[in-house]
Amino acid sequence: MNKNFVWFMAAIAATGGLLFGFDTGVISGAIPFMQADLNITDSQIEDITTFALIGAMIGALVSGALSDRFGRRTVILVAAVIFLLGALWCGMAPDVTNLMLARIFLGVGIGIASFSTPLYIAEISPARIRGTLVSMFQLLITVGLLGAFLSDSAIADNTDNSCWRTMFYVGVVPAIILLVGMLILPESPRWLLSKQREDEARKIMRKYEDPAVIETEVSNMKNDLQQESNQMGLVETFQQKWMFYPLMLAALIMFFQQAVGINTVIYYGPSIFQKAGFADSEAAVMAQVSVGVVNVLFTIVSLFLIDKLGRRKLFFLGMTGMVTTLLLIALCFANLDTMGDAGRYGIVGSMLGYIAFFAVSMGPLGWLIITEVFPVKVRGVGSSIGSVANWTFNSLIVWTFFKMIKGFTKFFNDNDALGTAGVFCVFAIVAMVGIVWGYFFLPETRGKKLEDIEAHWKNGGKPIDL
Repeated sequence: MNKNFVWFMAAIAATGGLLFGFDTGVISGAIPFMQADLNITDSQIEDITTFALIGAMIGALVSGALSDRFGRRTVILVAAVIFLLGALWCGMAPDVTNLMLARIFLGVGIGIASFSTPLYIAEISPARIRGTLVSMFQLLITVGLLGAFLSDSAIADNTDNSCWRTMFYVGVVPAIILLVGMLILPESPRWLLSKQREDEARKIMRKYEDPAVIETEVSNMKNDLQQESNQMGLVETFQQKWMFYPLMLAALIMFFQQAVGINTVIYYGPSIFQKAGFADSEAAVMAQVSVGVVNVLFTIVSLFLIDKLGRRKLFFLGMTGMVTTLLLIALCFANLDTMGDAGRYGIVGSMLGYIAFFAVSMGPLGWLIITEVFPVKVRGVGSSIGSVANWTFNSLIVWTFFKMIKGFTKFFNDNDALGTAGVFCVFAIVAMVGIVWGYFFLPETRGKKLEDIEAHWKNGGKPIDL
């Protein structure tokens, strides 16, 4: 096996994950300067941020059909072009309307990358290291977020509000790397087999796979393709009574992943830090860098814990930690006037603890659970439902964040700090409800065969009894 070539292919393709992270995170540092430069309201900022998520939803919905028809490599190339043009469009946007349109366009690329890139990596990876290489995509999303925060921090300039444009332009560089890199990479052998192009598939596999196992791998791919040809459609899936628990789990695990407020911190971190009392935009953006660092480090930690502790223990550990840290954030905001600097840095410390607990638990668990609770015949439909649920709840929480703060602020006699504290209390309550839900409904899937999980559902088994 040519490990160097395998790692090279995976590294280039995983740049799609880095772009996914970068283009979702770059908005956080741009917001304070963008608002000052274009006189944008908080409500418009919610729209600009959410439109990228709506675009991502569209991209995720169409990427499956497109990648099956035109090939994984071709669709990733399209995503790279969208990333490139989208970054330029965002940076050059003359007004709010253009910025919103650019964010939708860029979001389509994010959605395509979220589906097609890990699929391509999985299909070009030898079985022995497939898990490691696919996990690299997830890790690079967090690296991309950190890269966006670091880039934003380096570019941030309180004397030049137009610096937000340069923040977006930086996204052109990884987009070019992905575009040029994918031009020299081969198509997925598995896709070629699905199109009866077996000779081409074998030729590509000879570049990186051990000759002794090529026939076995080709046979396994053909068997997988045969199984997928028998997959149930969306309507048929919902008609099966035994599918109630898997469908409920896919929707609600994504609800709790998003409704604890994680992406309000990812997208609006600098704005939150400004509300906490950080004097200027540069200081708030620099504080956001620490969020990115903690996110990357604890995502790495999760790779070692997820199979060691199991799904349920990790879930309860993370959710309990998030309840505690969210309440601490709310407490510090509520007492900012009396706590002063201690309250401000208490918010930063609690925020980092919150990010750490999320990164080791709900971050990876959401996507892992939806791949384990669905039988092979409905894996495609199930994953699509989970993905759409994720983007939908993500959009709703991000779109209503400042609206909720405004509502609580009015309730507390125009006290913005108490209004922000109220929103974080809501997130903490959601996490508490999640703990109760998880106790009764989250299954322990560690070490379970997919066939046994399917039999459990068909026999009327409950998730807690799995």
